[in-house]
Amino acid sequence: MTAENNKAIDEAQIRALRDDLANALRVKDADGVTSHYAADIAMFVLATSLPHTTGDNASPKMGIEEWFSSFQGSIGYEIRDLNITTGDDVAFCHSLNRISGTRSDGQKVEMWVREALCFCKIGGKWKITHQQQFVPSKL
Repeated sequence: MTAENNKAIDEAQIRALRDDLANALRVKDADGVTSHYAADIAMFVLATSLPHTTGDNASPKMGIEEWFSSFQGSIGYEIRDLNITTGDDVAFCHSLNRISGTRSDGQKVEMWVREALCFCKIGGKWKITHQQQFVPSKL
């Protein structure tokens, strides 16, 4: 298999993982989200108020479940401008994501979030090792 074939396969695997992650977010499936995380993930995300690493006392799942519970029903989640770069054992992607829904207090939410994900190939599978989200000041 050529290096170009491997790169195309890796990119397709990352794209499928990203789509699966988005689907888990839409239906508020915390296990589905965290199944893509490496054991030693570093997170800087909207679902938790402080930077998080798995060395902290709380698991990423707890923060995600808390964030999910702040929404009524499903969460709208759209990915735009997904850009994926792969190497042999390390990859990253970045995108602009739209999050929408209704909060538990009835407030409608629609926001755009920039996200970067870093991956390592662990046991032959891509796992997210670093996740960073921020709300851009301008689009």
